[in-house]
Amino acid sequence: MEKHLYGTGIIGNCAYIAHIEKNSNISWLCFPRFDSDFIFGSMLDKEKGGEFTILPQNGGFRSEQSYLENTNILETKITNSEGESYTITDFAPRFENFNRYYKPLMLVRKIEPLHGEPKIKIKCQPVTHFGKKILTPSPGSNHIRFSGADQEIRLTTNCSISYVLEEKEFRLNRSIYLVFTYGSPLEAPIESTIDRFLMETTNYWRKWIKSTSIPNFNQVLVVRSALALKIHQYEDTGAIIASSTTSLPESPGSTRNWDYRYCWMRDTFYTLNVFNHLGHFEELERYFEYIQNLPTDRKGRYQPLYSITGSALLEERICELEGYLGNQPVRFGNQAYTHIQNDLYGQVLVSLLPLYADKRFIESEKSHSKPFINNLLQKIEETMDEKDAGLWEFRNLQQQHCYTFLFHWAGACAAIKIADRLKDSAMKEKAVFLKNSAADKIEQCYIPEMRAYSQAIGTRNMDASTLQLITMGYFGDDIERANDHLKMLEKDLLAKDYLFYRYKHTDDFGKPETTFLICAFWYIEALACVNRLNEAIEGFGKLTQYCNHLKLFSEDVDHHTGSQWGNFPQTYSHVGLMNAAYRIGQKLNKPDFLM
Repeated sequence: MEKHLYGTGIIGNCAYIAHIEKNSNISWLCFPRFDSDFIFGSMLDKEKGGEFTILPQNGGFRSEQSYLENTNILETKITNSEGESYTITDFAPRFENFNRYYKPLMLVRKIEPLHGEPKIKIKCQPVTHFGKKILTPSPGSNHIRFSGADQEIRLTTNCSISYVLEEKEFRLNRSIYLVFTYGSPLEAPIESTIDRFLMETTNYWRKWIKSTSIPNFNQVLVVRSALALKIHQYEDTGAIIASSTTSLPESPGSTRNWDYRYCWMRDTFYTLNVFNHLGHFEELERYFEYIQNLPTDRKGRYQPLYSITGSALLEERICELEGYLGNQPVRFGNQAYTHIQNDLYGQVLVSLLPLYADKRFIESEKSHSKPFINNLLQKIEETMDEKDAGLWEFRNLQQQHCYTFLFHWAGACAAIKIADRLKDSAMKEKAVFLKNSAADKIEQCYIPEMRAYSQAIGTRNMDASTLQLITMGYFGDDIERANDHLKMLEKDLLAKDYLFYRYKHTDDFGKPETTFLICAFWYIEALACVNRLNEAIEGFGKLTQYCNHLKLFSEDVDHHTGSQWGNFPQTYSHVGLMNAAYRIGQKLNKPDFLM
């Protein structure tokens, strides 16, 4: 069976993200926010999803796609059947302006002839109301206005608007600019303005990368992952979404089709850990701000995920769309917001630790957090004996999960250090008590004859999330105990090429058919932790082959075919890659390895 890879690149500016196929089509674009209705959505429905393509006259062509080095600017080179070629440069403007970042809801496409004078046809057909309504085009002086959306949508261009409206072929003998805007249109000289925007955006991304701490190990992949992660942060609030897409199935026909355009509390520690490694405190601080402004219920409890503005209500609805490769249902919203997921209190506490451990944060940035930390500790205490849905968000299975207890333990460990910094003896006493209580619970998950820790108290099911017992330092210096646990996880959940299943038992939708990339990268980290470094390096190399042509990773991989599945690109996967690269890099730099 042929390997299935997602053939899109992404562009973005921390206000929106667009997916661009190798055939030049904008197959996914939501305005005005990551979690809004789609303006282009052919990824989920070829008929209702609209189209924005720039293609040769006879349809026969080949294409190549690449990023402008160290940027989020995408270049698509198209060669027609006669050997004539042109390039499309797609970007979302982002650069510093008036001591702020300019990040308009503006998608820019610059088309330049490379060889000959190829004939091209531009088709721009945006939609709204989840594909039910095609926007109505009408000509302006140098633009096309599309009516029917909540805000004005325009395509401003220096080519014939009649050719675009009539979808008529024309000869490309000069640079053409297409500026697609939502809300405020471009009202400036098009050629000089867009060329300046392109130069400024290029400089912004390259400067951002130069200010990033990148390990020597697999720098190219870490750079691309960092750039992908960055544009998944909604800068207005600081939220970081799991993915920009919805309803791309975890495996064909599985119905595991979820909307991932939200911010998951469970990702907090891993994501902030990466930004800490990268040395990007601006993103760290914005995310801290977002977390600290999230609403709780009347009991002071958090829910597993929130919208990018911190909204708690994420009602799930099913839309009548064809679905990706015919996979239904197509969901908007996510019912998981109603779940009980108790690891998140420890996740937030561990994530807050750098505020107190790193001297680059001044005291006034920490002082307001004391009640916040005490509330998190209180929630750990209140939920210690409570069953929850776990980080995999089982819809009909409540258990006392080992992973939840691990983050109770890790959160309490972090709170001990925070209490020391704050000289708060009462906070420390409570944190020590909770650390010991959580450790007792973790030990109740231990299966002596397996020499390993199970998914939850009272079950023998293995779960890849317990790899974090190793990477979070629960075993301390006891490498033998960590390795025993790791070997049982390998026996049960390891697939070929170091790919890893989350678990193999039946859940609400049957048995999982695909491996989960974040788990595979956790496995690589765990190998490095137990001093199986050569395996970790080999595994990293094998796993990173499961990317698309632009080094972007999905959520899931079918280990039988090597196909990508799940929402794409998945920030969790890229975060896992970066954390694994840093862990290996740290080990490689240790003197005992070099001797």
